[in-house]
Amino acid sequence: MKKISDFICRHRWAIVILSVLLLIPAALGYFATKVNYDLLVYLPSDIETLEGQEILTEEFGMGAFSVAVVEDMPQKDLLQLEAEIREVESVKQVLSIADVTGTAIPIDFLPSAVREKVTHDGAQLMIITFADSTSDERTLAAVEEIREIAGEKCLLGGMSAMVLDTKNLFNNETLLYVTIAVGLSLLVLVLFLDSFLVPFLLIGSIGVALAFNMGTNIFLGEISYITQAISAVLQLGVTMDFSIFLYHKYEAAKKNEKDRLKAMSQAIQETAASVVGSSLTTFAGFLALCTMSLTLGFDIGIVMAKGVLLGLVCAITLFPALLLVCDKWVEKTRHKALLPEFTHVKSFVLKYRKAILAGFLILLVPAYVIYNKVEVYYKLDSSIPEDYGYTQAMTALREDFGMESQMMVLARNTTIAANLKAMSGEIAKLDGVSAVLDSTTLSDYGLSTEMLNSEVRSMLETENYSAMLVLSDYGIATDELNEQISKMNEIVDKYDEGAIVAGEGPLMKDLVEIADRDFASVNITSIAVIFVIMAIVLKSVSLPVLLMAAIEFAIFLNMGVSFLTGTEIPFIASIVIGTIQLGATIDYAILLTTKYMEERKAGLAKKEAARAALDGSIQSIFVSGMCFFAATIGVGLFSQIDMIGTLCTLIARGAIISMVVVVLVIPALLVACDKLIMKTTLGTKGVVL
Repeated sequence: MKKISDFICRHRWAIVILSVLLLIPAALGYFATKVNYDLLVYLPSDIETLEGQEILTEEFGMGAFSVAVVEDMPQKDLLQLEAEIREVESVKQVLSIADVTGTAIPIDFLPSAVREKVTHDGAQLMIITFADSTSDERTLAAVEEIREIAGEKCLLGGMSAMVLDTKNLFNNETLLYVTIAVGLSLLVLVLFLDSFLVPFLLIGSIGVALAFNMGTNIFLGEISYITQAISAVLQLGVTMDFSIFLYHKYEAAKKNEKDRLKAMSQAIQETAASVVGSSLTTFAGFLALCTMSLTLGFDIGIVMAKGVLLGLVCAITLFPALLLVCDKWVEKTRHKALLPEFTHVKSFVLKYRKAILAGFLILLVPAYVIYNKVEVYYKLDSSIPEDYGYTQAMTALREDFGMESQMMVLARNTTIAANLKAMSGEIAKLDGVSAVLDSTTLSDYGLSTEMLNSEVRSMLETENYSAMLVLSDYGIATDELNEQISKMNEIVDKYDEGAIVAGEGPLMKDLVEIADRDFASVNITSIAVIFVIMAIVLKSVSLPVLLMAAIEFAIFLNMGVSFLTGTEIPFIASIVIGTIQLGATIDYAILLTTKYMEERKAGLAKKEAARAALDGSIQSIFVSGMCFFAATIGVGLFSQIDMIGTLCTLIARGAIISMVVVVLVIPALLVACDKLIMKTTLGTKGVVL
């Protein structure tokens, strides 16, 4: 490592220049990487509901569909609006009651059973289908164009409208995420480091690592908007302690070495030896997300694991190069750091360590119980503000038509007509089903197939399948709708084993079930992987158990706050927060424990070793924890997208809770279990027990 560190010091200018030049391909890669705003595309490809989506696309040319509410529009104008919408690229079909009645038959002449389903106080329903998939750029462009054509008199619902509004909302906020995270992190660093310039150099080197990470995402093709939003603030918070540690090592080395190049070379070597092992735990924690069936985990896991590696590389190459290049200005901008000594905290921890340990053991089980009781929601549209088009449309559908969601039953044409009629009849009788529309039920309403034009008929029948539109009173991702879908599947299978219930509701039901499985599997995987790495790094069997018990306790407390405050959290946050908090804050525990073991091997008694470990690590843990908190709390408080805001709030709160737990609980555990640790750790032979 000495040769590498000497090389970095000698070629500091070349490293800075090369890093700047590499920002060009990084920027090109960043802008070439597509951002996906539809989380349903991350469902496993082999589930039946996705097969249903393929049938809708290939057989019916219906990659996506939307139910719109048209307010106070005469039939003639409605038909004219339909004609304009049909001209929009990607629009496949447009259907309203006007396509049946035309301008010759007043709506009041229709059977009341039909009229009540499609009209309400001057408002009428319109169904629009799109040739491309829900989140395809052409579909989103079509939704935007339809909104421009129709104006305020047409409110567009459906998944594509939701995806578009999510995209617009995210694009309005994304720059502010980074700005807030950087601004608050700089404030913490300026306060707690001893130079006004160093924080800017530190943030600059992390910014370059972030740019490299975002630019290399091009090999993935696309990333989710959640990954795009949280990766910047997470990488900033997670990798900052690498650079802080190097800076402190450099300042310490300069006291004994007048040659600043030799001092920096020594600092790089010591930093690399110290952080590589702990960074592996963070890296492994993020990679554990790749085991999720919901491939959003792979998306977040790969991007963040890559970010940790790039952050580490820049911390031991670019950041020291910047410090050396700007050394003169660093010295000119010195100031007194406002970092406390934590004397009273250290004394409190050691004096009351037995009480702290007792409190930890007493609270561990109830904390776990509360952790498992946190309420989780799966509605993807919960983040969209009330003044956005999608929310307005869904409010109108709910209040005017009692309609919360729509599904499609796709039956094979080998199914005899009598069975189709019986199937639709049973579905119509289910609690919460407001209407079932297909070729058999329309005739019951007095609308024969001959009365329908070819476009309408093509929405209901193809050569291989018959489609049945089911309108439900229950909201997406609710227990009521999921139970309703289960009953629909039973009815459908009874009449046609090859039939499929498709649409947003069934997809979300699959999402709920898959997410529940992922929640357990990801936590187990991350704990197992990090345990193995810690056992290798610390050369101990007992230490990984003790440290992970403490961090898991911090995770339980973090989630428990949500339960005690009655806060529902988005499903993705419940899955990934444990892995993120474990991987990102286990470093604090490793740092303190490593120093404790060094002091014990040097001959100190266990209590004195604990004090020395706190003396040597508490300030670093505090600065790192506060930076992690600062990088995420601003986004958590500011973001209107609850999926992002809640996740960042949990991460920020988790950083503080983990920091407090490590400082209070870990020393108590180390002292209490000292004999066990010494007997189960390599290299402790001869240590006085």
